Amino acid sequence: MSPLHIPVETETLANGLRVVVSPDHSAPIVTVGVYYQIGFRLEPRGRSGFAHLFEHMMFQGSEHAGKMEHIRLVNSSGGVLNGSTHYDLTNYYEVVPSSALERVLWLEADRMRALKVDDDNLRNQRDVVKEEIRVRVLNQPYGGFPELDLAPVAYRNWQNSHNYLGDFVDLDAASLADVRSFFQTYYAPNNAVLLVVGDVDPAQAFALAHRFFDGITRQPLPPAIDVSETPQREERRGEVEEKFAQIPALAIAYHAPRRDQRDWYAFVILDSILHGGRAGRVYHTLVLEKQIALDAGGGESIGAAEYSGPTLLTTTIFHKPEFSADATVTAYDEVIRNVRENRISDDELQQVKVKLRSDFYSMLESGHGGVPRFGLMHALACFTLFDKNPQRINTILDELLAVTAADVQAVAQKYLTRENRAILIRKPVAQEVAQSEVAEEAAR
Repeated sequence: MSPLHIPVETETLANGLRVVVSPDHSAPIVTVGVYYQIGFRLEPRGRSGFAHLFEHMMFQGSEHAGKMEHIRLVNSSGGVLNGSTHYDLTNYYEVVPSSALERVLWLEADRMRALKVDDDNLRNQRDVVKEEIRVRVLNQPYGGFPELDLAPVAYRNWQNSHNYLGDFVDLDAASLADVRSFFQTYYAPNNAVLLVVGDVDPAQAFALAHRFFDGITRQPLPPAIDVSETPQREERRGEVEEKFAQIPALAIAYHAPRRDQRDWYAFVILDSILHGGRAGRVYHTLVLEKQIALDAGGGESIGAAEYSGPTLLTTTIFHKPEFSADATVTAYDEVIRNVRENRISDDELQQVKVKLRSDFYSMLESGHGGVPRFGLMHALACFTLFDKNPQRINTILDELLAVTAADVQAVAQKYLTRENRAILIRKPVAQEVAQSEVAEEAAR
């Protein structure tokens, strides 16, 4: 199979802003993204939730575009827009007809240079974030499962383990000066990458980038935050209550190799073997064969490329109440033991690679709510921010497809050990009460 040849051109402005352009004239639309290297795990201690808060603040107006004007101008151009916060980055993107490219770049430059940060916007968006936490986590079945529940069990470094949506105490304590300092520190051009993907001439894109972004001042970046984890030596366990749902759940997570290690490629294939939908070994064994679980899944697959710091290979299992957590883990361990002790067949490996290739191409086309070329833009941003090499988009699939059955078994034996994992039990309160009543009745 011939290698990919996605056209990628790059330029770095004098202020440090990296500009990546990938032309594709198949449709008269362009996808624009601005990615900042600040995410959940990179926010300073005592400022939990700031990365998430700023995702909201960035839509509250800038010097020349008032509140909601950014959204209105993009929508009136026939486009859509959004933003999202991740562990190691925060992004903002627009998809518009290619004729609206100049307008979008002007809007992005205006809020990078002069976001409107005032008391009204801070107070309003802080309340919005807190309400979002209440709705999405505190008052939702399985809210925060597995990521928020699992992180403090699996990790020991605060940067990786804290409540990244925001502790209410930290959010309430945030002053206007704190917020302005956060913006100046992390929303600087030399901490960002601008991406233009689609129906655009690279020379035009670079010219517009110079025109709108050259005047934005670079900032001294803070020292790199230490997100490393000390090697784990024993299995870790934790338990949380499930207040709304009736079905018990488990999350089992193994510390994964870093993205810059050769093991990472085989680990992605291993993930697909375990969690490849209904055909994955975990689902097939626990749901279809043993019928212990009602649902099971997990993993990261190619999406793991968006993480720069420590990551987990996580399996989530919603098991039937008549099976205990220990019995479910025992059944799961049989799946792990099999992949560790028995080399995967050539036929299964080939099927996994075919699906991985298909998923990769689909990701390049969309990858996020059907947004055109979002996946390509996102991958280019991650390879630029974390690897300083957007051209990796053209080589990563070949590296993955070169993985052998022996490679997969080797990483399974190396990483899928009890000493390298954490287990989180999400136990329904109603089940706990029922078990207590049964025990009391038996005691009588």
